[in-house]
Amino acid sequence: MDLLRSLPLGLYLEQPQTWLHKLDPRVKFIWLMSFLTSYSFANNQWRILLVALLIIFTLAARIPRRVWQQQMGWLLTLTFLVFALTAVFPDGLGINYQPRLPVNSQALAPLNNTAKAPNEPKQVKSSKDYNYILFHQGPVKISRRTLDLGTRISTILFTVIYSTTLYLLTTAPEEITAGIESLMQPLRRLKIPVTEITLTLTLSLRFIPLVLEEIQNLIRSIMTRAINWKKLGLKGGFKVWMIVAERLLENLLLRAEQMASAMMVRGFTSPNEHRVPWHELRLKSWDWLAIATLTIFWGIRIVAGQQI
Repeated sequence: MDLLRSLPLGLYLEQPQTWLHKLDPRVKFIWLMSFLTSYSFANNQWRILLVALLIIFTLAARIPRRVWQQQMGWLLTLTFLVFALTAVFPDGLGINYQPRLPVNSQALAPLNNTAKAPNEPKQVKSSKDYNYILFHQGPVKISRRTLDLGTRISTILFTVIYSTTLYLLTTAPEEITAGIESLMQPLRRLKIPVTEITLTLTLSLRFIPLVLEEIQNLIRSIMTRAINWKKLGLKGGFKVWMIVAERLLENLLLRAEQMASAMMVRGFTSPNEHRVPWHELRLKSWDWLAIATLTIFWGIRIVAGQQI
């Protein structure tokens, strides 16, 4: 079991270099924020479009299949289960739904045959094909509300997780730090410690692979001991996992202390006194193309939002 290969969360793909790698980190960060914010107050068609765009970007960038196949497969499976469960669950409205029109259509004949006044506004014809309950077979009932809610939750779950993962997969931690620090420069006037915040972000991104490595090592150590879980029972198994969790916390604190000691040995006492050139930022031709595409993206979002 290799978590670093099967679950590449927060890991940076160094090779091969795709066109997503070559984009400026500030441009990619703005695109990420656009994906994370544009689905707010949007219809389900726009949310489904965001999911499709993320999949298209992954395939168009020619990221190796081994990198995204298992992770995207698990994520799509999770979102589908969330969609299915939400769709069949009750909609939360404890009322019985009845059609607004009478069952006998002849009851409306006298009303339709009456003459209308010349200034009387035209009545809007109600659609007889409208049904609030879309599917009802035995205990399974799918309504328009539950279908809309299931689509909303599943698409938001996929967008939030996979867009962030794709950003971390194609952007080095140093590039992320340099980009966020450049975007946060106006906050220095408010005496906000921008450098300390970006340094903390870089260390946290570097710490993610260490956490996965420690978890992987502990799982392997348990598997090599061939523990008989049935003999231990529920209480004994819980004690074993509590010991594993305690050991994991100790190892992570030890790694953090070693990282802090390494920084102090190298004379890194304060970010303002020990400046580190993270990454050279420069907008290129494909970055301007991405910015133009982002403008079109938000233009379509605004037009689509007005049609809700």
